[in-house]
Amino acid sequence: MSTEQTVRAGVPERGAPPVRAKSRSSQRSARHFAGRCIQYVFLLALSAFVLLPFAWMLLSSFKKNNEIFTSPITWFPEEWQWHNYVDIWAKSDMTTWLGNTVLLAVVVTFLQVFTGSFAAYGFSRIRFPGRDFLFIVYIGTISVPWQAYMIPQFKMLSSVGLSDTRLSIILLQAFGAFGVFLMKQFYDSIPEELSEAARIDGLSEYKIYYKIMLPLSVPSIASLAIITFTNTWNDYMGPLIYLRSPDLWTIQLGLKTFIGQYNADYAAIMTGSVLSVLPIAIVFVFGQRYFVQGIATTGMKG
Repeated sequence: MSTEQTVRAGVPERGAPPVRAKSRSSQRSARHFAGRCIQYVFLLALSAFVLLPFAWMLLSSFKKNNEIFTSPITWFPEEWQWHNYVDIWAKSDMTTWLGNTVLLAVVVTFLQVFTGSFAAYGFSRIRFPGRDFLFIVYIGTISVPWQAYMIPQFKMLSSVGLSDTRLSIILLQAFGAFGVFLMKQFYDSIPEELSEAARIDGLSEYKIYYKIMLPLSVPSIASLAIITFTNTWNDYMGPLIYLRSPDLWTIQLGLKTFIGQYNADYAAIMTGSVLSVLPIAIVFVFGQRYFVQGIATTGMKG
């Protein structure tokens, strides 16, 4: 029987793939492509929903004061007011606010990354009596709201003369149970054989932590650093309670005072808000690859 006769008879030619299998494969590919398209459309819509307020704030910082709350909304200014970013420095003590915020955010981030990773190494790699119970109790403090111990904490720091100092904010946030939890989950995913081999070679626990664990945990450290930097930069209640001198104010306290003084100067308020958000956006843009990698790999067994 010839090939043409075989095909007409409904019998597939030897060596040729089944037509029905090809059809099912193409259908699955089409459904997969359609699902991906729907997923991307949904993510684009969600991103636009989140980013539109920031875009409006950024564009409003270049408008005249009477153009911001027009109806209907005009997105782009009729004439770009670049001098708004010069006037804000003359109307406020922005240099002091930003300097204090950068100092506190950098110091707190460094200390929390160091203390969190160091404590996490102890909970993950060093065996001692009561280790698991102590870890559970320590992590359980995450569920306790700050308002529950805010007043005793303030009295304790005030009794040793640390109120109205930068050191009070640093001590409040230099230690965090979340950082210990995040880093321990990552350390648990590193094979124990690496630590055992290092001990056989004569390395102490400090050198194992410094030379082996830290280089391997760069994504997790970057995730913790970004989260800590963002929380410290955006903190309002801590500086409000402890920092009373204007020369110690952070950007959040400064903007609150600025809004009270210039509550009708909306262009200046938008400009100050952009300056307060911009450093966080820059940090996340440069660190997002490590942030996503650190969150994705935390808790995975290697």
